[in-house]
Amino acid sequence: MRHPAAAALPDLPLATPITDRAGHRRGPLLIAELVADPATRVLEVATGRARTKGGSALTLRAPEPADAERLALFLGEDREATSYLAVEVEAADDDPQWQGLRALAVALPAEQAGMLVQAVGVFNWHAVHQHCPRCGTQTEVVAAGYTRRCPADGSEHWPRTDPAVIMTVVDDDDRLLLGRHAGWPSGRFSTLAGFVEPGESLESTVRREVLEEVGVRIGEVSYLGSQPWPFPSSIMLGFDSRALTTDLHPDGAEIAEARWFERAELLDLVQRKVVGLSPRLSISRALVEHWYGERLPDPPP
Repeated sequence: MRHPAAAALPDLPLATPITDRAGHRRGPLLIAELVADPATRVLEVATGRARTKGGSALTLRAPEPADAERLALFLGEDREATSYLAVEVEAADDDPQWQGLRALAVALPAEQAGMLVQAVGVFNWHAVHQHCPRCGTQTEVVAAGYTRRCPADGSEHWPRTDPAVIMTVVDDDDRLLLGRHAGWPSGRFSTLAGFVEPGESLESTVRREVLEEVGVRIGEVSYLGSQPWPFPSSIMLGFDSRALTTDLHPDGAEIAEARWFERAELLDLVQRKVVGLSPRLSISRALVEHWYGERLPDPPP
């Protein structure tokens, strides 16, 4: 019998944007207008890191003239019609004021975490897509940071997002299947996941990945929610799936160990630090707790 739980995954970390991305405003003059407006709030990003106030809020500032020469991205506007701009800057690697998204996301207000995810994801794309894939010409940034245009052939290119599925696998006895990645230490477990291949539906990807990684055949697949994951450019699509078989055959390459867990067993192992789950930043933790039926406690220090 299926354990009662919420129908979806609410309030996932990283998944709350500012109120409106306002795509209709992404004209050729927008960045200059925002830099000239002292009411604009600017988020500085340095190689995926941002400066914070005590680690619990992003440091946002007024525009400065140098922003006109920096790689800039219009993030959108909030309910008060305040416009937000992200700019790429340089910062010392050892400066404690600057922290990465993984460290900040859970501590930040949800909308600020969403802003940082948006900025990091697009800047990651700019870093590796500076030349036209058709002719190799250096491209120029247009559309307020969301497009790169080739001046030679006129082609336009947009930020890419790589879809990946991540899923709970539950058998007829309502046990949860978790796996340990080959590079992880003993006791660390997570839900299974994998990238969508061309010409493949999301449901087919769930079935293929579980079969490839642990040898379990999957029947019913149900969508639960999604989470942007800019490490560097993914979106994680969360599913619940029903196992048709239970024998486990980890592939040894990606998955070194796989186990079925009952609820009381998993709770006990987590509390005793025998099993470690993914951090609360990840949709994996939300999927496990969706199956469990409530929030799992963090292990004692």
